[in-house]
Amino acid sequence: MDRLLISAAHKSSGKTTISIGLCHALSQRGHVVQPFKKGPDYIDPMWLGRATGRPCINLDFYTMQHEEIIQRLSQYGQGAGLSLIEGNKGLYDGLDLDGSNSNAALAQLVQSPVVLVIDVRGVTRGIAPLLLGYQSFCKDIHIAGVIFNQVGGRRHESKLRAVIEHYTDIPVIGAVARDPVMGIDERHLGLIPSNEAPVVEKKISVISQRVADQVELDQLLAIAAKAPRLAETKLETAIRVQIPAIKIAIARDAAFGFYYPDDLDAMQQAGAELVFFDTMQDKTLPEADGLFIGGGFPESFAEQLSANHAMRQSIHDAIENGLPTYAECGGLMYLCRNINWHNGSHDMVGIIPADVSMHEKPQGRGYIRLQETAQHPWPRDDTAHGQEIVGHEFHYSSLARLDTSLPAVYKVLRGYGIDGQQDGLIYKNLLACYAHLRDTGQNHWTRRFIRFVHQCKQQTGGKQ
Repeated sequence: MDRLLISAAHKSSGKTTISIGLCHALSQRGHVVQPFKKGPDYIDPMWLGRATGRPCINLDFYTMQHEEIIQRLSQYGQGAGLSLIEGNKGLYDGLDLDGSNSNAALAQLVQSPVVLVIDVRGVTRGIAPLLLGYQSFCKDIHIAGVIFNQVGGRRHESKLRAVIEHYTDIPVIGAVARDPVMGIDERHLGLIPSNEAPVVEKKISVISQRVADQVELDQLLAIAAKAPRLAETKLETAIRVQIPAIKIAIARDAAFGFYYPDDLDAMQQAGAELVFFDTMQDKTLPEADGLFIGGGFPESFAEQLSANHAMRQSIHDAIENGLPTYAECGGLMYLCRNINWHNGSHDMVGIIPADVSMHEKPQGRGYIRLQETAQHPWPRDDTAHGQEIVGHEFHYSSLARLDTSLPAVYKVLRGYGIDGQQDGLIYKNLLACYAHLRDTGQNHWTRRFIRFVHQCKQQTGGKQ
């Protein structure tokens, strides 16, 4: 499998924009490109997925075993001519002092050559010690090329190339000029998601053309072709669960788009038919046995969500009548009484007795670790490693005037959740939390949820 990892010296170097351009430019040339993203992220993968026409898969040391990472890379890379992995932050950045969860560690694990995207604003000769230091810091990392980003002009580029050629043996495979038209608008969690960007296809096309004109794509492909064969893993191939098929309604639109593609695949492996709906355009829930509302930016679409009274009432009544439901972060916010932001308040579904307040600073951001309590309604999965669950959270909101009589099913060991101590509110057959879960070997949450939906359906004689 041809593959490479795009990294940088530090975050905000432009590696996502460059990766989007590379993915689309190569796809336009007829190459099948499978994108991957390191770490917990929804937004960058959505852009990479749109650029390639293939769902972007996350590779995350915190939620996945090493063999699982290799297995996902191999599984989703099948049929692709190139697997492109976009890193997060800098090449050697990570949670631990030993760098065991860094981009470099991922490159080592999957034996991938690394291409560095370097923001060269204000830099000329200083790029040499930077790259030499990155080379010498870990001899096991193969830095196979560098792409200059934010180049100030031809003179700036020529100086940089001369320095690199004189002091290092790293090939320069591109120099991308400073260009405001390549910029993607940002919001508090990063880039504006591609599912709500109104001119996303045009933006990707512009970025792609600029990158294709300024990066040696054939040289990039030659680097990727030198990656050694991936090691085989001992993980078993997923087997479809033999239970009667059920339908899961999933909110997917501009307000709600934070779903891991492999989690949705896992739902289908667990026996679910997925039915997608739009919370702002559709008037009622589709016919379904269960409901999943993922994360997103409901605060940015609060007026439109509130205006669709028919959908809000349909969801309220369905949950009130016992529809098994799972909601994460933005989904939790949508199910509360209202969202308050910028001195305005908009009514939401109202099934969770709480008000949502938006803040200027994050209330919970990063990895989260939870201790599951006995009140958790979903059937336990015998393959899970105990009751401790890991995930991540990204929210600038908090809950006010919450009815404290609602039970919570998670004790927060790391992170914030709802109040720094607990997460996972239960109301009838609804579980709503700030934590984002990932279906991996340590937590097959999709399998448990589908089984819960099946149990509820049996108890009601097939009627929800």
